[in-house]
Amino acid sequence: MAHLNWTPDLETGIREIDGQHRRIVDYINQLYDARDHHDREAVGAVIDEMVDYTLSHFAFEESLMTDAGYMFAGPHKKIHELFTRKVGEYRMRFEAGEDVASDLHAMLSRWLFNHIRNDDRSYTDSVKVYLKNVGHGDTDMKAQIKEELIRELHLKKKRGFFARLFGGEE
Repeated sequence: MAHLNWTPDLETGIREIDGQHRRIVDYINQLYDARDHHDREAVGAVIDEMVDYTLSHFAFEESLMTDAGYMFAGPHKKIHELFTRKVGEYRMRFEAGEDVASDLHAMLSRWLFNHIRNDDRSYTDSVKVYLKNVGHGDTDMKAQIKEELIRELHLKKKRGFFARLFGGEE
């Protein structure tokens, strides 16, 4: 497998989400490069950064879906949880000394584009309507929503990796 290329069919039309998805694609490409250079330390660093960033992305996306009243926000969150568990398994195997970079890269490449094209595509209309209404609303409301999201992400960041990964408390 080679580098992933961003294509127009991956666009959700939600600027922040598209930017976050592009960054995840960049991490997957960094994983490919680290594996290609046989740099185990770089592979570990990319896995750590990618996991942390993806967890933040999921929290942001789930919050948007919930705020927008998207009726399948719960099942979408479960998809994120299953994915997070699977990546956690790869991470544990890596930490145990196994070379997982190729398998992880292949899984991430398939999963991400499929997830964006199918699962994420399903919530975009609800979120766009919500963002449009918030955009025409009071700027104080926008600031409040942004503060709440940042506060929520900050609280999640304070928890350890395994607590965030498995949803438990430290």
